[in-house]
Amino acid sequence: MARDRKSMPTGFYQLDPTKDPRWGDLVQRHPKASVFHTVGWLKALQSTYGYEPVSFTTSLPTSELANGMVFCKVQSWLTGRRLVSLPFSDHCESLCDPGDELVFLICGLKNIRESQELKYLELRPVHATYSWADQKNSFKPSSRFFLHNINLEPDEDELFQSLDKDCVQRRIRRADRAGLTEKVGRSEEILKDFYELFVATRRRHQIPPIPYRWFTNLSEHLRDDLEVRVAFMGKVPIASILTLRFRDAVYYKYGCSDSSFHRYAATPWLLWRSMLAAKSGGATRFDLGRTEAKNTGLLTFKDHWTSQSEPLLYWKYPGKSFIDTVDGWKLNTAKRIFSCMPNGLLKLTGRVVYRHIG
Repeated sequence: MARDRKSMPTGFYQLDPTKDPRWGDLVQRHPKASVFHTVGWLKALQSTYGYEPVSFTTSLPTSELANGMVFCKVQSWLTGRRLVSLPFSDHCESLCDPGDELVFLICGLKNIRESQELKYLELRPVHATYSWADQKNSFKPSSRFFLHNINLEPDEDELFQSLDKDCVQRRIRRADRAGLTEKVGRSEEILKDFYELFVATRRRHQIPPIPYRWFTNLSEHLRDDLEVRVAFMGKVPIASILTLRFRDAVYYKYGCSDSSFHRYAATPWLLWRSMLAAKSGGATRFDLGRTEAKNTGLLTFKDHWTSQSEPLLYWKYPGKSFIDTVDGWKLNTAKRIFSCMPNGLLKLTGRVVYRHIG
């Protein structure tokens, strides 16, 4: 059967999603939208790293948006100029039909890449297989992750019983017995407690911390859709998590802890309390975020919370399949240097380098 020509996309338009109110309207009503599509998230990226958010659509400038793909223009003398959908975002679906609309928009984006001499385009979808994309001279899968989601619809007891008995249930009960307390919110005091733990955790992992400004900007632009929880042993902050909320989903984005208090299992305790609060607030899904395929320790930790995980592929045009962007010996050398840096220099390094790697 021949396709209806009237249904085929005919125009390719660009808009600023932080200023055009039609983008926010599309995000609120589209079933594939996430917190990473929101104007607040885009404004935080822009104000922290200087990226320029831009969306592309087939809808006329005078009409309601029927579809859209959102990117950030990353302009770096170190890593090149490119369009990424989206930097520092676990995933970012294309808000359009997976057929003709998507193909039409991809063709327009390829033309922009060539005319503006961009290094590459990057897409971070959740569900799209892009089987059409990995042909010669087209998109290639560049990075592989796993995404874990917890279904919050069962009642509290059933939800708790679904967690691994030894690695999760027992640790939550241990934290309860230890008498941990928590603070919840996004005040300056709470953010500072979170960030000091975050810096310490990044040091253990031998990588620079994300700039503090990123978290204050997230708090400013996402407001009550951002929540920080800090666990205390007495008056000492020992673990913290940061979550985001959009519609019926809560997203676990960052976690950190003081390793000298790990025996109290504060992080699982905070996650469980966050899940209960999310459920009480009407959320039906708890997104545990992306995990690198080679990070077996974190994958095992998340598998103890839920069996609902799926592969998550990032796609680049042009690109080679599953390439490492940094040689192993270079990464190991950098980690040794980072591990020796004093905190002040480590924070400064984070402020300098992260805008180049988004």
